[in-house]
Amino acid sequence: MTATTRYTFGTTVADPIDKVRPRVEAALRTEGFGVLTEIDVAATLKAKLGVERPPYLILGACNPTLAHAALEADPSIGALLPCNVVLREDEPGITAIEVLDPVVALSIAGEPSIAPIASEARERLSRVVAAIEAPGT
Repeated sequence: MTATTRYTFGTTVADPIDKVRPRVEAALRTEGFGVLTEIDVAATLKAKLGVERPPYLILGACNPTLAHAALEADPSIGALLPCNVVLREDEPGITAIEVLDPVVALSIAGEPSIAPIASEARERLSRVVAAIEAPGT
């Protein structure tokens, strides 16, 4: 099942976040991305507001080659990096994986030389989602 908004693309799998996360990170590595940051939204909201919510993680993924090319084209583009990958349990044992579409996010810059970099990032991240959807992953 593919999850898509105007600014994200992704999928939903029948496994909890703790089983999905290693698969997502392995697929990211295959496409040259590493996870630079992690925000545990559920834990933060619990600690700061006392709000209980299902598991929700934001992983900040970076492909150094693509990031370098984007920063060379526009040094301010760093404000739009890294690529965010959301893992959230909408139902117990069901995890949605959503990726911020780099083409949409980086189009804010209005720099034409960023477009091919964003397109390559989208292609790579689309393959990450496809790998998660593939049987046996």
